[in-house]
Amino acid sequence: MIALPSFSRSEEATAGLLFSTMESLGFSPRRFRNNVWAVQPSFDPARPTLLLNSHHDTVKPSGAYTRDPFLPEISDGRLYGLGSNDAGASVVALMAAFERFYGRKLPFNLLLAITAEEEVTGENGMRAFLPHLEDSGIGISMALVGEPTEMQPAVAERGLVVLDCLSLGESGHAARGEGVNALYKAIEDIDSLRNFRFPAESRILGPVGLQVTMIQAGQQHNVVPAECRWVVDVRTTDAYSNEETVELLRKVVKHSSLTPRSTRVRASVIDSSHPLVRAAEMIGGKPFVSPTTSDMSQMSAFPSLKMGPGKSQRSHSADEFVMVDEIESAILKYENFINNLSQIF
Repeated sequence: MIALPSFSRSEEATAGLLFSTMESLGFSPRRFRNNVWAVQPSFDPARPTLLLNSHHDTVKPSGAYTRDPFLPEISDGRLYGLGSNDAGASVVALMAAFERFYGRKLPFNLLLAITAEEEVTGENGMRAFLPHLEDSGIGISMALVGEPTEMQPAVAERGLVVLDCLSLGESGHAARGEGVNALYKAIEDIDSLRNFRFPAESRILGPVGLQVTMIQAGQQHNVVPAECRWVVDVRTTDAYSNEETVELLRKVVKHSSLTPRSTRVRASVIDSSHPLVRAAEMIGGKPFVSPTTSDMSQMSAFPSLKMGPGKSQRSHSADEFVMVDEIESAILKYENFINNLSQIF
């Protein structure tokens, strides 16, 4: 996988590799666009279905790489290469665990899906794959998402809404004090957002986070700007839907329009009593809130838990690596996790 470039929206090569690998392992894989998946032979739609998911797309390599990002090398127990940590290690460990349970009948079905475009929340990844499953008559009851968490269970992650904001005024000559300064209008609205507190807070995620991160106005020093464009990064919670969050913020400002780029990256929270959490705790997992987003943001219709080998801090970094023993340990922990889950069911 490392040796094949698989940037988001260009994952054809690794999709083909995954398909052929699953065939060699005795699975009966299927492919939908660049999403590759398989179910157990004993699959029964009357039973709950556990989705085992990770992604095979990567970001582009940092310019600070000192190694060939597409040359997999093992040195001092480290496997180097782009996508090794995020999320090739999870892909390999989940596939190995799925193989061990492939011929076994459990109280639930296992569906293994290695999907595309996670890094960009793309339209051909999980956003398209879940409706494809539904059209195929397959419903998902719960999901285990493989991402680098040091095999600790992430029980929640914030959603994301990016707002493009526009404040309008009237241009005029700065020396004569003409016009209506759009920048001043923007400053007033920015200050209102800065001091706004949402009435409700998430029990797990706390308050909605909000930061103004970009601003642009004016073309030359002596012209009052007629418009000011600015950007707000909003980290949403389960206290409000993304759409409700946007509408609340629109009521706070007086002079500006707020347009979300997307509302599809949703907050995810799983109850501490859910079998997924209990099974993770039985293997020594300590639930935590993840600071990063994942394809759990697309799984609002069912409970999901994020857990996988590797460290989040290595993701998207130069000379990315994962420890080989982290992968080996993850395979055993995934196996124990599934065994524990079957006992709970």
